[in-house]
Formats: sequence, C-alpha cells, structure tokens
Amino acid sequence: MNFKDNKAIYLQIADRIGDQILSGTLTPDGKVPSVRELAAEIEVNANTVARTYDHLQQSGVIYTKRGLGYFVSPEAKEKIVALRREQLMQGEMDYFMGQLKAVGITPAELQQIYQDYINS
Repeated sequence: MNFKDNKAIYLQIADRIGDQILSGTLTPDGKVPSVRELAAEIEVNANTVARTYDHLQQSGVIYTKRGLGYFVSPEAKEKIVALRREQLMQGEMDYFMGQLKAVGITPAELQQIYQDYINS
C-alpha cells in the first residue's frame, strides 16, 4: 500500500477498509483480517492496524467478537457514506467551492461538468 504524507497512516488504512466495504469485498457480518494479517499484508506495524481497528470500531463500522476477531457491522456502508459525506462537505468542499469562485466557474457550468462526469 502506498501511503500519502498528508494524512495519518491509520486513517488511510481505514479508508482502504471502507473502500472494500463499499465495493462489497468485505460484507456485513463478514470477518475482517486480523491485526497481524493486515499488518503483514500492507507492511505496517501491528499497532498502526490496531489503531485503525479501534477508530473503525468507535465509528460503528466494525465490531469485535471476543476470541474471534473483528467483523463488519451490518450498517457499515451507511456509516461510511455518512462519514465521507461529512468530511467532504466540511473540508474539501470549502476549498473546492472557493476555487470555483476564484476562477469564475458558474453554477450552470459546474452542473454541466458534473453531468458529463456522471455520464462518462
């Protein structure tokens, strides 16, 4: 896994797991790789993966069964979508909208660009 410098590694791993849940690779009530398995697979410290799992558990995306490991919560997809929408609207959207305004892109132009993107 290639990590970016602008975001904590444990959050990048959480995003990857979120992507796997959204794509259906990891399914509701399905087992998530163990901390050690995932750490070895993506070549990071097991403590980093443990921090990722703690973050995902606190967010309600995964849950633990004592002695069995971590599992995807039944409402994981909805929680991930809600979290990502919130992050987009609070952080990235402000910058994006400011850039649109600065370069003079009108709402009509933006709507067309978005429609073209959806149709491609």
